[in-house]
Amino acid sequence: MTAAPRRIPSWAAARTTAGLASARRRDRAGRAALIGFAVAAAGDLGSLLAGWDPGHVLFKPLLMPLLIVYVLTLGAPRLLVAALAFGWGGDTALLFDADAAFLVGMSSFALGHVCYLVLFGKRSAPPLLGAAYLLALAGTISLLWGDLPAELRIPVAGYSLLLAAMAFRSSALGVRAALGGALFLLSDTLIATGVAEWPQPPRPDFWIMLTYLAAQYLLATGVLAAGTAPAGAPEAGRTGGGTDRGRTGVR
Repeated sequence: MTAAPRRIPSWAAARTTAGLASARRRDRAGRAALIGFAVAAAGDLGSLLAGWDPGHVLFKPLLMPLLIVYVLTLGAPRLLVAALAFGWGGDTALLFDADAAFLVGMSSFALGHVCYLVLFGKRSAPPLLGAAYLLALAGTISLLWGDLPAELRIPVAGYSLLLAAMAFRSSALGVRAALGGALFLLSDTLIATGVAEWPQPPRPDFWIMLTYLAAQYLLATGVLAAGTAPAGAPEAGRTGGGTDRGRTGVR
């Protein structure tokens, strides 16, 4: 005599169906946000190449919120969301042509780097890479020092130290995140040379935004690819030349 097949309770079937529907909605939202990020990035970079300031003002504030939505659909830790949100704060501040706005933007980015550093935790990074970053930082600051406005020398030096530390520590998460950290350092170095009024490549604002957007995307996806947050770090929802020319070439 064969046993009757076990029936799945109706409440369990409903829960499974609801879970699958929720996962599909989350996947669709993630794809839409990523496509939106790509479209906004293309619009912003195209506006910078064309010298169309209204396009830059329109697209730039959309970039980090769209990337935040994307990483949230993948179960991003809260510190990653905070890092990107501080990036948005810096992006928005640097749209204004004023020394105060520049300092506010730099402070917001600095808080984002702190979030990344905490997120990276105590994972080990290559010591030789750290030495290379330290030498590059010391050389860059010493060369820029005399050309920077006096009131910005200390803030830029302090920010640069924090940025270099973030770029170095990002290598603990793998090649993707390490490349993101290096590109962030390159992007902000281009900004610093613009502030110091050094010779710039054609359309420096384009190159600054291109390296910055690539940096934030690679850092965010590198963190997600690493799959874990540092011990004690809170997580959320884990389921398994335009307007910025007050400073030459500022993002």
